[in-house]
Amino acid sequence: MLKKLVFATNNQHKLEEISAIVGNSIELLSLKDIGCFDEIPEEQDTLEGNAIQKAEYIFQKYNLDCFADDTGLEVEVLDNKPGVYSARYSYYEFPNIPKEQRAEANMQKLLRELKGNNKRKADFRTVICLIEKGKQHLFEGKVEGEIIDPPRGMKGFGYDPIFVPDGYSTTFAEMDLIEKNKISHRAIAIDKLSKYLKGL
Repeated sequence: MLKKLVFATNNQHKLEEISAIVGNSIELLSLKDIGCFDEIPEEQDTLEGNAIQKAEYIFQKYNLDCFADDTGLEVEVLDNKPGVYSARYSYYEFPNIPKEQRAEANMQKLLRELKGNNKRKADFRTVICLIEKGKQHLFEGKVEGEIIDPPRGMKGFGYDPIFVPDGYSTTFAEMDLIEKNKISHRAIAIDKLSKYLKGL
């Protein structure tokens, strides 16, 4: 019998990426599928803390095996910022911009902070918290690279147009989903999750 897992996200891009990675090995349910339209809290100061908080929220409320992730872009010269605040990095500067413009505002804020600085080393890190039968399991994926300016590419989301992974000349936003899913931080973490679920 196919294992059912709730993925605690409303982010359609993440859902598509992870569905492509797990394929038919798991029946992936979205929050919409289980009738959850809550604003799930993300109040912790680490990626691990946020992933745990989101997964716990769903498990406690619906008693369903589930997993949640949190991802951050960590720029070395900025003391690993934006990190856990990646998705809302520009919020205090521009609190009232529409949600669909937030990613662009975050990216532009980061590029302003790096202007004139040739130290561009960064990494993308994803932490997944799986809650299975009430027990927590953490999985991490990380890919190193550098920040470029100007942005390149129309695919992907978030900071993808300014991140070039080590060993590549293209940004995440210039890669198709198949290529990105071979190397991305999220793919690495999901692969670890998938292997665990399959007992490998």
